[in-house]
Amino acid sequence: MSLLTVGTVAFDKLESPFGKTDKILGGAATYISMASSLLGVETGLVSVVGGDFPEEYIDLLKSKNVDLAGLEIVADGKTFFWEGKYHNDLNTRDTLTTELNVLETFNPVVPQNWKNADVLMLGNLHPLVQAGVLEQMENRPKLVVLDTMNFWMDCAWEELMAVIKNVDVISINDEEARQMSGEYSLRKAARKIAEMGPKTVIIKKGEHGALLFQGDQVFYAPALPMEEVFDPTGAGDTFAGGFSGYLAKTNDFSFENMKRAIIFGSALASVTCEKFGTESLQNLDVDALNDRLNEFRELMRFEQIEF
Repeated sequence: MSLLTVGTVAFDKLESPFGKTDKILGGAATYISMASSLLGVETGLVSVVGGDFPEEYIDLLKSKNVDLAGLEIVADGKTFFWEGKYHNDLNTRDTLTTELNVLETFNPVVPQNWKNADVLMLGNLHPLVQAGVLEQMENRPKLVVLDTMNFWMDCAWEELMAVIKNVDVISINDEEARQMSGEYSLRKAARKIAEMGPKTVIIKKGEHGALLFQGDQVFYAPALPMEEVFDPTGAGDTFAGGFSGYLAKTNDFSFENMKRAIIFGSALASVTCEKFGTESLQNLDVDALNDRLNEFRELMRFEQIEF
């Protein structure tokens, strides 16, 4: 099974109550592809960087078995750059700098050998870019997952509505779900969003876990209570990569298996938060990942309650 993602490969500059960084590797496609490749899933990305993008980052992604055939390098351009500062609760942050650079004129091209990918993960980009990638696929993927944000709801609503008609799963946070649906109840919000196209709706609630909706079925996965959280940047994208990568690995897109995929994605997201940027994902091994999954199992296990 194979997974193709489209999204940003970027520079991030981060500050939290626990420290700060200079420019480091970031971007939605980076986190998604690294999470997926951890499962041994054949993983490719479609993105763009400038001539300032270090060879060491390219080597890092290649070392994780991420196919970079779809990574365009604009030699005389600069890579997308985002700088943010997190507040003490780590749930809120201030964007200090956003420089689109080469992303501003990005026209994605899907490599020929990726036009039949089994799973397509559309990272958070302009809906027209997401739609453009979907249109280039020769055969419809077995599963199409889309991530978006309130910015596109504000400035590209019609384009967003057009693309989500053609996806299977949408992944958004609770604030975005309420904005998109006009409903405060997340259950009502999920039902209304499903009517827009995606059969399955994932609503992320940060440190409070994630909800999975499909028809009348609902599943809730808690977030793992952690002693130390350094940096939540990329946690949502890691979650998406773990979720979609697990489904690609197992080739099972049932609601029951999506429950397991939600847990897998949540486990990887919790690992990401423990260090700045992609550092935790870079160094994660199978034993540590299994330990984290066991923590989730213990967190959620209880015997039948009788009265």
